[in-house]
Amino acid sequence: MAHDRSIILQHARWLALVEASGPFLSMPVLLEAFPGGLDLGDDDAEVRRRVRLAYDEWLDNQEGTQPDPAIHAQWLRFVLDEVLTIAPDALLEGQQILPSLSYNAKEHHETIRPHLLLQSPYERKPRLLIQLYPHRQNLNRAYPEKEKSWNASPATRMMELLRNTGTRLGLITNGRDWMLVDAPLNETTGFYTWDASLWPEEPLTLRAFRSLLSMGRFFNVPDAETLESLLTKSAQKQQEVTDQLGDQVRRAVETLVRTLDRLDKDSQRTLLAGIGEKVLYEAALTLMMRLVFLLSAEERELLWLGNPLYDQNYALSTMHQQLREQADAQGEDVMSLRHDAWCRLLSLFRVVYGGVEYADMRLPAYGGHLFDPDRFPFLEGRRPGTSWLDTPANPVKIDNGTVLHLLNSLQFLQVRIGGIVEPRKLSFRGLDIEQIGHVYEGLLDHTARRASTTILGLQGKENTEPESTLEALEQQASKGEESLISYLIEVTGRSANALRKALAQPLEKPQDRSRLMETCDNNQALFARVLPYAHLLRRDTFNYFTLVTSGSVYVTRGDDRRSTGTHCTTRRAASPNRSCCIRSIRWST
Repeated sequence: MAHDRSIILQHARWLALVEASGPFLSMPVLLEAFPGGLDLGDDDAEVRRRVRLAYDEWLDNQEGTQPDPAIHAQWLRFVLDEVLTIAPDALLEGQQILPSLSYNAKEHHETIRPHLLLQSPYERKPRLLIQLYPHRQNLNRAYPEKEKSWNASPATRMMELLRNTGTRLGLITNGRDWMLVDAPLNETTGFYTWDASLWPEEPLTLRAFRSLLSMGRFFNVPDAETLESLLTKSAQKQQEVTDQLGDQVRRAVETLVRTLDRLDKDSQRTLLAGIGEKVLYEAALTLMMRLVFLLSAEERELLWLGNPLYDQNYALSTMHQQLREQADAQGEDVMSLRHDAWCRLLSLFRVVYGGVEYADMRLPAYGGHLFDPDRFPFLEGRRPGTSWLDTPANPVKIDNGTVLHLLNSLQFLQVRIGGIVEPRKLSFRGLDIEQIGHVYEGLLDHTARRASTTILGLQGKENTEPESTLEALEQQASKGEESLISYLIEVTGRSANALRKALAQPLEKPQDRSRLMETCDNNQALFARVLPYAHLLRRDTFNYFTLVTSGSVYVTRGDDRRSTGTHCTTRRAASPNRSCCIRSIRWST
């Protein structure tokens, strides 16, 4: 079924403004549930006006020198009562909530109870557990140890409360952040946050909040259209998300291999002397999996995220934003001239492997094979056989633009819906061990090889990446245009008309010609041979033509896993939410 492009854009816009950890609501499910766009009640304009006034009053008070708890409580109830239109007899509190809807964390000597409960007046089935927090409490940060015996974040507390009471949905808020927690039985827990500060300027986010969490969505729609049902349908499409992540990680590995090979080429092949192609690929793969597990660990509060020293100098979760701001302020070209981000990555790997004992930051040594600095010493500019403990590092010059691309491939899914590429923020807290293992397994199906001839990456049908040697194209072209077109149709799957148009189009833009020359290693003769096929070539993330010159290393499918026995073994965590941490997976090679 074809959908109005404006409706797709509407959903894509508000989805991009909600911080989502987990499958959340997929575009196909949203288009099915809201084919004409989000619900727009007769009171929409009036609600927006009242929300703006109430939010400004609340924020002025809470950010002032004497925040009033009563005004904070009034704002929270205003959102529940008037924005979400929850009827008084459906919202239970205090002694009205059954003791069975509490969780006794015995090991922490603490009992967690919901502050409020959404329940139909006509049945005793709980639909939404609600917990209210002070304005200053970060929903993803642990309580100070002196305040609570259990040093866990409000998000974690709600997850455990839901899991242990058999309730699926919870809502927690500090007034500004409104987080929906989805804990389906024996599945990954999802966390989805609306920022109330955006509601006045981005009314779509407010409309989405009302459409999905209003009382009517729980009690006045068919069972197939309730929020729980919409989330279940979306979760069934999670494999698509995992596949997309795997594809992006593979492309990032290709970028890293290509960058290392270019640096080696610039050094007259002295930088990686003695390093085989398979080792180079394994190093790039290992580095990406280090990033995956560090992002997972930071979001699960296993590292020091939130500590100013860690956030500013080590954390992956903050590095992407810092590099993005640097690129926006100074331009992409400047990023290619800086190399400090790569050094920061290597420092973080050492910190995780060997631990630190700073006055303001202490982290135990995790050790293990994955983060061992001596496993691939050439990444630090050290020779094989040297030790990170006594040999100074001289890191390879991986530029900041490449590091930004690596992080971007992990933190933003590029989801294509209806011809539109929708960037979706990805949180690794919502991925379980099996999904991460699936990404790793996909990488094991590839390897790196050194090209014996020039290889061109051609544009193909959607989700295909056809290749051809330059010699094969030239051989077919020597037989005439029809022979070349027939060959390209077979290789790329594209139509004859599209191929003829691409072959007839000259490469006119000076920037494109310069990029093609650079891709051809500034070899004028090779440039002249490739030029007729320029508009057949794919572009990479940096908008360079996909071309591998003879003698260069490239990533392709291979059978190294079958020959080496490399595999990933997973161990399901004991807790029902199947959470994962660095020590939850044993990597074997």
